Amino acid sequence: MSDYSIYQLFVYGSLRSGFKSPAYEYISRYFSLVGEAKTRGKLFDMGSYPAGLPSKDNSFISGELYVIKRKEEFDWAISQLDDYEGVNVEPDEMQLYRRELTEVYLKEGVTHAWIYWYNGDVSGKTVIASGDLMSYLQQK
Repeated sequence: MSDYSIYQLFVYGSLRSGFKSPAYEYISRYFSLVGEAKTRGKLFDMGSYPAGLPSKDNSFISGELYVIKRKEEFDWAISQLDDYEGVNVEPDEMQLYRRELTEVYLKEGVTHAWIYWYNGDVSGKTVIASGDLMSYLQQK
C-alpha cells in the first residue's frame, strides 16, 4: 500500500455525489472524485441510512472513490467526517460506524482507501442485493 492510498476515501451512502447532501458539499470541498468503484461487502437498509459491512464472499458495495486535494488537510478533513459518521462518541454513546482501510476495485485495478463500516446490528434488516444505494432508492 503506498502513502498515496491512505489519502483516499471510499463512500457508498450520503457522501456520494448523487445525494447532493450538505455532507457531500463538504466532501467536494476537500476531496476530488477519482471515479466509480466498489468494495467487498454487504449493504443493508437501516431505514434512514445505509449500513455497509465487510464480506469475504462475492458481494460488492458500489460507491465512489475520492482522494484528498491537499495532503496536509487530510487529518483535519477526515476527523470532521469521523464526527459526521458517528466514529467519535461520548463514553455513554454507541459508535455508529468505524473507519478502516479496505480494498477498492476500480476499472484500472485495485487500491486501498478508508471506508466507514457500520458498527451495529443488522439483524432483520433488508439486504440491498445490488450493493448500490442509489439504484436501490430509485426503485423504492
